[in-house]
Amino acid sequence: MNSVSISPARAWNTWDSVYPAQMTYLPLGLTVTPCAYAASTGTFTTFPATAKGLTLGEREVDGSSVALHLEHGGTTLDWHYHKPAHDLLCGGWRAGKLAEWGLRFWVILVLRLDPRGDDNLAEWHFDPETGVLSTEASGKRIWVTGDAPPLMATFHTSIEALDAELKQYGYFYLESRGTKGKVAALRYNLEEMPRFGFSVSVGDAEITLPAAPAKPEPRQSGLGSVPLDALRDLVGWNTVFDPVNKRPYMSLSRNWVAQKFGGFGVWLDDLFYHSLMSALFDAELARDSLKAVLATETPEGNLACLITGNDRWIDRSQPPICSFILWKIWKHTGADDLIDLAFDRLLVNHDWWFARRDGNGDGLMSWGTSVAVGDGLYKGTKLGAKNESSMDNSPIHDEAQYDPKSGCLDAADVGLNSLIALDGEMLALMARARGNIDLAERLEDRAAALRARIRDQLWDSDRAVFANRRWNGAFVRSLAPTSFYPLLADVATPEQQVHLLYWLSDPQTFGGLHRLPSVTRDDPAYHDNVYWRGRVWPPLNYLTYGGLKRCGFDVEAEKLAADSVHLFSAAWAKRQMPENFSAETGAADDQPDTDLFYGWGGLMPLIGINRVIDVSPWAGWEIHPRPAGATDDWRLGPLMAFGGRTGLESRDGWLTLRVDGVEIFKTDITTKLRRIAFGDEGLVMETQGGGTIMLPIRKSGEIAHARFEAHDVGIEERGGCAAIALPHADKPSRLEIRWARRS
Repeated sequence: MNSVSISPARAWNTWDSVYPAQMTYLPLGLTVTPCAYAASTGTFTTFPATAKGLTLGEREVDGSSVALHLEHGGTTLDWHYHKPAHDLLCGGWRAGKLAEWGLRFWVILVLRLDPRGDDNLAEWHFDPETGVLSTEASGKRIWVTGDAPPLMATFHTSIEALDAELKQYGYFYLESRGTKGKVAALRYNLEEMPRFGFSVSVGDAEITLPAAPAKPEPRQSGLGSVPLDALRDLVGWNTVFDPVNKRPYMSLSRNWVAQKFGGFGVWLDDLFYHSLMSALFDAELARDSLKAVLATETPEGNLACLITGNDRWIDRSQPPICSFILWKIWKHTGADDLIDLAFDRLLVNHDWWFARRDGNGDGLMSWGTSVAVGDGLYKGTKLGAKNESSMDNSPIHDEAQYDPKSGCLDAADVGLNSLIALDGEMLALMARARGNIDLAERLEDRAAALRARIRDQLWDSDRAVFANRRWNGAFVRSLAPTSFYPLLADVATPEQQVHLLYWLSDPQTFGGLHRLPSVTRDDPAYHDNVYWRGRVWPPLNYLTYGGLKRCGFDVEAEKLAADSVHLFSAAWAKRQMPENFSAETGAADDQPDTDLFYGWGGLMPLIGINRVIDVSPWAGWEIHPRPAGATDDWRLGPLMAFGGRTGLESRDGWLTLRVDGVEIFKTDITTKLRRIAFGDEGLVMETQGGGTIMLPIRKSGEIAHARFEAHDVGIEERGGCAAIALPHADKPSRLEIRWARRS
């Protein structure tokens, strides 16, 4: 593993996807694995992700503060780690409920050092006099110490050998006790050590007994639930190291990716969503997931649906949300290199849809599977084609037939075509930013033509809704929230938009308490409550929410956001970040198919964050100074926005925006601020006014002018700030503040 390039701040982390309680110093392959033995049951555990009673607690994404709740044999432990320095790990536990005499419950720290990543383990040495365990690798000395010496230090060939020994001989067995070996086990029991701390230092780090761990820094307050804190925990826990491809990335779930899929799993849309979530905390985290998913590019031109250690679904792709998500990542991080990293491959993938998924030549695309490509499971079947949609068992596919000749379902999909149109629009924006105007115009023209075909051919005038349409001309009966994707792609006419809002609110279709159901509530498949047959899925809510905002339906968008946050909050109260929810009860754990700590589950709290701050090509950066449900005083951040580390704070009726520690402005305006941009020339935004904008200044006359609705407005210097009072406007209007030339 010493070939892994990673920043020192990230070296220690919970990198192993199977063992969330295990800390790994990635450059050296050094692992600290908490284990336990319960004499009452005669059982041993390494606390895998699937362990009963294991709860993933609060943490920082870089592993600088980590908390878990562990359970074994009925006994519970609160476990923690923190990093006082990059090369120093401190950890420990506190016993909770004891299900047996503490003498008979053993906590065991297992240490392995595999610097080359080839199971050529370094040898550990234990000093019985001091209780210190040490070794050396790559010129670095490693020391392990604790509040007290271990009751025993034993050495083994593997953790499995330790497990076998305990199960055969119990905790009184002394034959493996020693002073050196490849796999070290430091043993403690809860009678002697109900609370304990230890430290592991690497290189020049001073040997330090652990202090009390610092709790993770709260990311928000006063906004009801805690979406940003929850998203931080999700990104931190699901960011792991792929041992097959030797790379970090944000996995779908610790519960089954490595265990079921051969060590790693890359799903196309999931990792783009993961990259966006990661971008709120660290551009490098976002880059890790982008690199992993872009590596799925196939010779045929598409980005693959799925690549795992066991299988490669290169014959199919997934919904083309990639360019839209990449644009948002770009704006959050300010990292121009991410566009250069991905643009050419996304362009090829965009063209691939037109070349490979227009099965009947009518200019509208269908889901499919390329029959002559690869050997992935379900290739050349209807199920394979449905896989491409990500909505594998949705009833919107029930009526469609698989056409072996084209490799497509015989139904043009409204969601797919809308996202392809959006994809082209986003790629055109990036092409213009890169100076390729001819390419931008080609993409814009093709997207416009596709929008027209969707508007005319996929609008079911009898039902007044967008719907999938079979090649024989018949509209598919079942409807999913993908019928709202034309809003996001700017397809729907004003009249069509009004009809869509009716479908959105009708309790017999997509209205009701728990939204959005993945099929209308009056559909016979709704009550199946299995995967995409009736349940609520975060991607459907996220993209529909974006479409409502794009079309100016702020009231409806806020209602959907509130519903999404309500579902998230109820689950998060149980430390769940679900893959999907029941549309009847709102529960996520009501059936066995739902993963309860899943990557794109983070889209629900992301909607909650976007109620406060968001960015889009049609509204730019926007901030809501008085989001629904907020207290008078609230705080959000730090998060990556405006290309920097951003914080928002509302106090005593004034909202303050800071980026990289610098105050940009504060205001007592209560309506949304849109198209916010600032730099060396000044500050611009759209606002309805009705309040004051205050900007910090260094000297008198630093602002050349301020204009609102194209009229000059007065500037008053007040306590080191320029105060600009704005009248109320009936609609959002442009505010332009320009600096005088700064020396």
